[in-house]
Amino acid sequence: MSKTPSLKFVRHPHPAPLAADKRAELLKNPGFGRVFSDHMVTIRYSESEGWHDARVEPRAPIPLDPAAAVLHYAQEIFEGLKAYRTAGGGATLFRPRENARRFQDSAERLAMPVLPEDVFLEAVDQLVSVDRDWIPDGDGSLYIRPFMFANEIFLGVKPSSDYLFIVIASSVGAYFKTSAPAVSVWVSPDYTRAAPGGTGAAKCGGNYAASLIAQAEATKHGCDQVVFLDAAERRWVEELGGMNIFFVFDDGSMVTPPLGGTILPGITRSSLLTLAKDKGIAVREERYSIQQWKADAASGRLREAFACGTAAVVTPIGIVRAPDGEFTIGNGGSGTSTEALKASLVGIQRGTAADPHGWIHKVF
Repeated sequence: MSKTPSLKFVRHPHPAPLAADKRAELLKNPGFGRVFSDHMVTIRYSESEGWHDARVEPRAPIPLDPAAAVLHYAQEIFEGLKAYRTAGGGATLFRPRENARRFQDSAERLAMPVLPEDVFLEAVDQLVSVDRDWIPDGDGSLYIRPFMFANEIFLGVKPSSDYLFIVIASSVGAYFKTSAPAVSVWVSPDYTRAAPGGTGAAKCGGNYAASLIAQAEATKHGCDQVVFLDAAERRWVEELGGMNIFFVFDDGSMVTPPLGGTILPGITRSSLLTLAKDKGIAVREERYSIQQWKADAASGRLREAFACGTAAVVTPIGIVRAPDGEFTIGNGGSGTSTEALKASLVGIQRGTAADPHGWIHKVF
């Protein structure tokens, strides 16, 4: 479906980038997803030319025809990864090729052209390099959002013939705005995230749009996030609205729901599985029911639970609410396994710990 491109990225610097003092003020407390850098990367695709016209240019609105295919048939995918500032003033990415491969898998599922790994990586490198001053110091990072959508001007149910790939960046701090020691989650009784044969394993906007009503329900019940059960039996825990989940037991072992087409194969999830095994922690990828979750929390067998993802990193879960009541996990806060795994992961990501698996990609 895609042609292998030989692309040269043409740079068009921003004629009036944000002044350094105004940028510094924004970076003091950027929040999440509200502060954007000066530039973006764009690459076009057409059936006749393949991938072409790669540009690094000022961030600006996208001209879009009202009949653009994405607005009617939702052919759209995206990724999320972070750039971190190193002690020496450089910048690194964490496992970006895994993002490139997942982006390819998402494209195939939605009948979209596959962007080569090296082109994905070069696009991200180009943006991080030109907008390096937007990487916050301290615990902040530059959140990178590559995405692609169908922009053929056509009303008809078929794969588009034209696409636009874009990379933008946002300076970010903490994902969850809470002073609590752990987040609370709402078990959705009515809504599911994905079904077998659907797009659950793809990172597409439709999955997140379908989760918003359940997230609103969680907020109504005083919870930070929603947790979804499987679509077939409404019994098995799958994932949160935008994060994978792990359970830690009193014998030190861990469980996480298995991938099977309905759960997003998280890169943070994969990394934590490896880090846990490095520490000698027995990890099982197996189904875990909501009934068992409640029983194990009550008996004390379950000591910890945490959510994980690029944005949230590793976040402890303290309280679980459902229509039939609520229960607390462990002491209601974080736990030793959660904190140890988070420290190992963040240490590698930020270059303060050894990188035995070669996960770090140096941008400059």
